[in-house]
Amino acid sequence: SNSSAESLDRLYPAVGSTKPPRKRTTSQCKSEPPLLRTSKRTIYTAGRPPWYNEHGTQSKEAFVIGLGGGSASGKTTVATMIIEALDVPWVVLLSMDSFYKVLTKQQQEQAANNDFNFDHPDAFDFDLIIATLKKLKQGKSVKIPIYDFTTHSRKKEWKTLYGANVIIFEGIMAFADKELLKLLDLKIFVDTDSDIRLVRRLRRDISERGRDIEGVIKQYNKFVKPAFDQYIQPTMRLADIVVPRGSGNTVAIDLIVQHVHSQLEERELSVRAALASAHQCHPLPQTLSVLKSTPQVRGMHTIIRNKETSRDEFIFYSKRLMRLLIEHALSLLPFQSCTVQTPQGQDYEGRTYSGKQITGVSILRAGETMEPALRAVCKDVRIGTILIQTNCNTGEPELHYLRLPKDISEDHVILMDCTVSTGAAAMMAVRVLLDHDVPEDKIFLLSLLMAEMGVHSVAYAFPRVKIITTAVDKKVNDLFRIIPGIGNFGDRYFGTDAPPDWSDDEDALST
Repeated sequence: SNSSAESLDRLYPAVGSTKPPRKRTTSQCKSEPPLLRTSKRTIYTAGRPPWYNEHGTQSKEAFVIGLGGGSASGKTTVATMIIEALDVPWVVLLSMDSFYKVLTKQQQEQAANNDFNFDHPDAFDFDLIIATLKKLKQGKSVKIPIYDFTTHSRKKEWKTLYGANVIIFEGIMAFADKELLKLLDLKIFVDTDSDIRLVRRLRRDISERGRDIEGVIKQYNKFVKPAFDQYIQPTMRLADIVVPRGSGNTVAIDLIVQHVHSQLEERELSVRAALASAHQCHPLPQTLSVLKSTPQVRGMHTIIRNKETSRDEFIFYSKRLMRLLIEHALSLLPFQSCTVQTPQGQDYEGRTYSGKQITGVSILRAGETMEPALRAVCKDVRIGTILIQTNCNTGEPELHYLRLPKDISEDHVILMDCTVSTGAAAMMAVRVLLDHDVPEDKIFLLSLLMAEMGVHSVAYAFPRVKIITTAVDKKVNDLFRIIPGIGNFGDRYFGTDAPPDWSDDEDALST
């Protein structure tokens, strides 16, 4: 109707129809590890591509594919086929089903009786969809609502996701909003025969939801088919590519994959190469604090740098240095004056930590060796972990996993890794903390050994992050190893063999 079109002017094209609740099995709709398993490989769906320049900012936006089509047209299957054929490490599959609006009590009653129109554009929270896609495209973390299709409501918990190389956004109304369309780099419409879609719905609703055939057909005729004719099929004209027969059209999927690959190639950036050429010959920043090189500290460095040192000796003296490093870092935390009374009844003018809480975050795997030292001096400290590994093909850092304590935005965060050469992965770890709203000036980067390049890189990108180490070496060689260095800390500490081509500091496995 005219009134419906006018009231929903921002929707594209016009608006107004219905559909029963559906249940998807995308990684975004379930509380499970952020993985998407295909027949060829496991794809990480929570990560961060290394598209960051020497300033610590994202240099390229992610490539967003919009995947539209009618209910049961095979959108999720096509999305999975594209992901498998792309063979890129970072992909987010985002389902529109996660963004149904929160229903009122009256609407819940209608939904329980299959009388609520879930196929109308008004059923979706487009404002949240747009805000979420914008942040994902910029590489920022987002919280995705988890929708419960049995109660027609959002669950209390949310799912945290990161941006990726490719974001695939699929849903029946994927092309139904003007602002949303602007965020889509490639629009694909999956066009499947209506009889096939009906058969799929019958099979799904009867076998998975326990409905009878009469009820499914009645619902289809009352809501689903009119919605497709009025709101979904007209958006086909907005698509860049129409895929007839859905997942059966392998030729179309191959063409899509080729196009996406060409777009990704334009986004490539060598992070470490950019860092290596930046900030040369600059004085060390004021945010750097180096543990005083006493004869004791110098002696411990002599032991752990010596290639002939046994593993037991290496571990023992590394732990001693870690303890001194963390004690030094804690002295840089904010303290305020306080007065206490001694057992003799006398006042003592002392100091007390003025922050809310201290949280430690280790960059796996070498960084976790510093956790015992932090626990030894900070009672009840919370610990999080971040796994950043080097891609042996590109030489670039990639975020694979993170587990952070809740509500860390007001904490002072001790970010721990044993060695930092170029600083590329350390910058990525800092960026993750900033994504979780930790203030930059509350982040302390601790490392036993750093290269000047790494110090400059982190300080330039994040001038308020405090950098604390026991020593700074001058050089990094062509393989980004610290010179004179300490070797591969993780391999020496854990007694594992270093890879033949990646055998020094954090660049083999982390920071």
